[in-house]
Amino acid sequence: MCNSKQPDTDTITGAIRRPDSPCTHTPTCPPAGRADREAAIVVAAYPEQGWSLLCNGILIFEDTGELLPDGRVVAPHRPVAALV
Repeated sequence: MCNSKQPDTDTITGAIRRPDSPCTHTPTCPPAGRADREAAIVVAAYPEQGWSLLCNGILIFEDTGELLPDGRVVAPHRPVAALV
C-alpha cells in the first residue's frame, strides 16, 4: 500500500492503485468503510481455514463475521431463517 495521498502506479501491471486500497482493477472495489464492502473481489481464499481476504483489505469469515483493516470486528450477520 502506498503512504502518499496520490494514487500509485503498480510497477508490474501499470494499473493505478488508490492510496487506501490494494485494488487495481476497474471498477474499483468498494472501500472497507462502505455498506457494500462485501462486494469486493476475493484476492486470497482459505476455505479449509474458513476465511478469505477481499481486495479492500477485509478478512471475511465463513460465519459472515468480518475483520476490517482498521482492526474493528463486524459480528456474524447471517440472515435468520423464516419460521414456518
